[in-house]
Amino acid sequence: MSSTHGHEATCETFSRQPRDVRVAIVGAGFSGLGLAIQLKRTGMNDFVVIERAAEIGGTWRDNTYPGCACDVPSHLYSFSFAPNPDWSRAYSPQSEIQAYLRDCAARFGVVPHIRFDEEVIAAEWDSDSRRWLIITNRGRLTAQALALGSGPLSEPAVPVIPGLDGFSGTLFHSSQWNHAHAVGGERVAVIGTGASAIQVVPRIQPLVERLTVFQRTPPWILPRHDHAIPERRRALYRALPLTRQLERASIYGRLEIGVLGFVYRPALLKRIEALALRHLRVRVPDAALRAKLTPNYAMGCKRILLSDDFYPALTRDNVEVVTDRIREVRARSVITEDGAERPVDTIILATGFHVTDLPIAERVRGRGGLTLAHAWRAEPRAYLGTTVAGFPNLFVMIGPNTGLGHSSMIYMIESQLAYIADALRLMERKRLDAVEVRPEAQAEFVAEMRRRMRPTVWLTGCASWYLDAGGRNTTLWPGFTWEYRWRTRRFDPAAYRLW
Repeated sequence: MSSTHGHEATCETFSRQPRDVRVAIVGAGFSGLGLAIQLKRTGMNDFVVIERAAEIGGTWRDNTYPGCACDVPSHLYSFSFAPNPDWSRAYSPQSEIQAYLRDCAARFGVVPHIRFDEEVIAAEWDSDSRRWLIITNRGRLTAQALALGSGPLSEPAVPVIPGLDGFSGTLFHSSQWNHAHAVGGERVAVIGTGASAIQVVPRIQPLVERLTVFQRTPPWILPRHDHAIPERRRALYRALPLTRQLERASIYGRLEIGVLGFVYRPALLKRIEALALRHLRVRVPDAALRAKLTPNYAMGCKRILLSDDFYPALTRDNVEVVTDRIREVRARSVITEDGAERPVDTIILATGFHVTDLPIAERVRGRGGLTLAHAWRAEPRAYLGTTVAGFPNLFVMIGPNTGLGHSSMIYMIESQLAYIADALRLMERKRLDAVEVRPEAQAEFVAEMRRRMRPTVWLTGCASWYLDAGGRNTTLWPGFTWEYRWRTRRFDPAAYRLW
């Protein structure tokens, strides 16, 4: 694993790197590394991975806050072609996931292809050369195909709160945790009660003098039932790989059943709601606090969270849950709409990410100089969540309508990897310069997504990060994941303009 460290790029090493490649991949998280590995496995070696950080891992590199862990069971949150029998827990902690990605990068030989500490400043399709012209902070390169693997959870969302930039205490986003700052004995405010907050709060609550949790909307929370995986079971997984495969299949099947409630029969989620409400009653005896934490929207409309210790942490004497909207932040305090002022030493923003308005979309220009952000100004659109009309040879990983509310994103990523690799093989076989999805094929797919999204629980009236500025759910896949796998099993040239 040490092979991914110590890659300070000098001018000399940069000058030796290829300036023209077949494929340029942006990002070295699960998507980018997955595509790099897929290309290697199919015999394609003419590619680079452009990574703005000094280390691989994407989301699992950046999010190092206390308690950070995955909310998908370990044996499904990994590449099918790179199983790990040694996960220590049912739900993997962040450090193990990043170590797993490091190991995959080294094992499959993609580390030499990664350009660390390099960020894409601009990428533009050149119709004359039929190449992508890419400008980074380290120089220029060209590529036949450009794959965006930067992901939807890469750019922190900072709320617009009057006075926030004038706060004189310590302020940071949960995905940019300030490990040099100790919160012990401090008065700490956590803004948000989403997936990051419910992991952070139980870890810091015993350390701080006072913890104020500012909640806009209470989440639905189910028991996590996390536990250590005994060594004897891990030994069994190592000795008999079939047992691990059966475990993965069992997890997949169990989670896939959830689609019935999310997409086809939301009423089925009522039984799960009852389980969540019972979990809340058992963990929070105080009726007034329980009322604050009881959701008033359909379960599944927002992301369902898993936790065994968040509710108990909120019942401690040094914790206050505030549901009044924040009016302003002052030098050392937070003021809510009711006029109450709460002294604060540190503010932690657990406020999520830019999901439907990817910042990198501003930097990518297709035919005619149109930016991807402009093409998506009305709504993010991509055929099969992967290719965009007007952007030849551009592949978007974890693009519109590929997200999940019930299962592992790695399954969806692998589906896209197979589709992209098949497209590249077709281009090589037929000696094509470019492929571009036909506008009518994209429009038909977008219309299908809108139609299938209407009866889902995600459009039952709540506000969530699943929705774009127009209130449409352009984030999630409205169906079974195996259907998406089937539809992306092979590249479909009939939907494309080939030249």
